Amino acid sequence: MSIHKKTERPGIKWQVNHLPKSDIFGSIGFLNMDAVEHAQRFHSSFPEYRRTPLAALPAFVKRIGIGGMYVKDESYRFGLNAFKVLGGSYAIGRFIAETIGIREGELTYQSITSPEVRAKLGSFAFFTATDGNHGRGVAWAAKTLRQKAVVYMPAGSSSARLRAILNEGADASITDLNYDDAVRLAASRCSETPNSVVVQDTAWEGYTDIPTWIMQGYGTMALEAQSQLEELGAAPPTHVFVQAGVGSMAASVQGFFATAYKENPPAVIVVESNMADCFYKSAVAGDGKPRVVGGDMQTLMAGLACGEPNILAFEALRNHCAAFVSCPDWVAVKGMRILGNPMPGDTRVLSGESGAVTIGLVYEIMTNDDCRALRQALGLGPSSRVLCFSTEGDTDPDKYLEVVWDGVDDSVWLRSGE
Repeated sequence: MSIHKKTERPGIKWQVNHLPKSDIFGSIGFLNMDAVEHAQRFHSSFPEYRRTPLAALPAFVKRIGIGGMYVKDESYRFGLNAFKVLGGSYAIGRFIAETIGIREGELTYQSITSPEVRAKLGSFAFFTATDGNHGRGVAWAAKTLRQKAVVYMPAGSSSARLRAILNEGADASITDLNYDDAVRLAASRCSETPNSVVVQDTAWEGYTDIPTWIMQGYGTMALEAQSQLEELGAAPPTHVFVQAGVGSMAASVQGFFATAYKENPPAVIVVESNMADCFYKSAVAGDGKPRVVGGDMQTLMAGLACGEPNILAFEALRNHCAAFVSCPDWVAVKGMRILGNPMPGDTRVLSGESGAVTIGLVYEIMTNDDCRALRQALGLGPSSRVLCFSTEGDTDPDKYLEVVWDGVDDSVWLRSGE
């Protein structure tokens, strides 16, 4: 019978942001309050719209020694269990509005779904690549706005996430490519298809409008969090921990809070998987040029398995964020278990692998002596107020149970003995 022998688990790596600055204000100008409010008004016009909860964790705070901890729970977003639909829906909405001549301030669900608009617009196919959450959001938005979606998923993608996308009416399949190559496949197939558009939350030379709209759409989540903190009577956050794959959501959150609290913005900490840590590697290189991570990027955090930064996001983050952190899978697992099994009095948050890594990291920074230098560099302590975004729920329910019930994550840092 095989047994498990503990090996040394990989550590948390970090780099304070010393990247050379470029256009400090211009790099986040498109994420100003007006742009984000336009996106939020569009989202609120959907019949399904509800603000997602903001959970306060007072018992957790006392245990780890900080002043406040708030978690935005995106498992409730439009019934899709993840935040990604905010970007895809707004980008598709903006594309439709631009195509038929609806002004940005007049963009609503009703204004782009009327029979007259449909007759004027015709039918479009929206192509995308995804590990699951973004593709499901695009598929849902396309279906809701009476359009079509074609979705390509990278090798190793969850069959549960594929089924969820298919259930939204999309043409979806799992490829034998990594994420970044799946993006290239989607763009190639789109170029061969009449009346089609790529809806991708990464940007490259010549492809920036739709990623811009997606990032503005993600701003709805940050705007809601700001309002909810005010309603709780809480002071603004001093620190915001945010996940990065290609960096679009991280840059959106960074841009919003740098604009909303211009005089005293919170420190934004960008968190990646150590298997796909292109921003961290760029920060270590220190020359202001983005680095790329290739290969299969086998991480439990499937939503963060992206090796090529969004060029717009890279500029926003290198100009504004406080630090970049590269996290092994066990940090995400710690976060899943903390949120799923809260201390008495704290709200339970069902958070998936990519959603929980920031909470796991905050816990480690405050309780692990190996993270003392990072704790000091970030100035985290009793007066700190931390905001995190649980970006997904149990979008792969079987995997979630394997992690929190069976400890399957141990394969990351335990190996079988003979």
